[in-house]
Amino acid sequence: MRKYFLILPAIFFLIIFFVLPLTFVTTQSIYQPDKGWSVDSYSRFFTQKVSRNAYTRSLTIGLLVTAVSLLIGYPAAMAISNIKNDSLKGLLMTLIVFPLMTNSVARTFSWLAVLGREGLVNNLLAALGILDNPVRLLYTPGAVFFGLLQLFLPLMIISLVSALENLPKEVPLAAKSLGANGYNLFFRIYLPLTSEGIVSGCTLVFTGCITAYVTPAVLGGSRVLMLSTLLYQKASVTLDWNMATVIAVIMFLTTLLINYISRKLSNLGVSK
Repeated sequence: MRKYFLILPAIFFLIIFFVLPLTFVTTQSIYQPDKGWSVDSYSRFFTQKVSRNAYTRSLTIGLLVTAVSLLIGYPAAMAISNIKNDSLKGLLMTLIVFPLMTNSVARTFSWLAVLGREGLVNNLLAALGILDNPVRLLYTPGAVFFGLLQLFLPLMIISLVSALENLPKEVPLAAKSLGANGYNLFFRIYLPLTSEGIVSGCTLVFTGCITAYVTPAVLGGSRVLMLSTLLYQKASVTLDWNMATVIAVIMFLTTLLINYISRKLSNLGVSK
């Protein structure tokens, strides 16, 4: 019985700071004083071209950043987990965590010096003779993609390193002794047994991408409208609180859907 009392503070915290606010936001999205209970706001969201484009763009960039983070992060996490030198492993983990200690605003604004018309990329391409005139790299989906990738890649690596560290070392050795090649070792041992880390990393990265505001606002501007920037416009510019709550609920439900699909895919891999 004592162990249940130990989780009461966490339960109260979640109820007060997560369940109640989420319930309030959801209620506000389906209730209007002049119309009563209605889902017309959700229909209005998906019938408006601007809203549909913002949702599609956010979903596409979020999934793309998540996929690339997984492709980059898994080999890096495997390399780190296989290092025998604890000092070197600690140094590498510190370097990975270090960007998370820097304010996301500062990290995003640093891309202005890289992708600006007089930035590092344009100057380098001009010096190599590839470009005669600077090209617009900022305020494009590509700029938002790279900004979000740089922002959330460490979360993926940390999740995967944790999963690989918890993988029993005897299992890969046993598979090798039974004749498993590199392909079977990776797809039938490592991937299934680290599926929880993959799901956690993908959920963290996708959630961060779809809810991030500073990076899309600075690197995308009004040209690359995302759900987060659209939410800000509805809440602070047009003062359309009903639509703002609708966007917030859609962002939350989309994140839950991606997490559900990720878990289903990971369970399918384990069952195989």
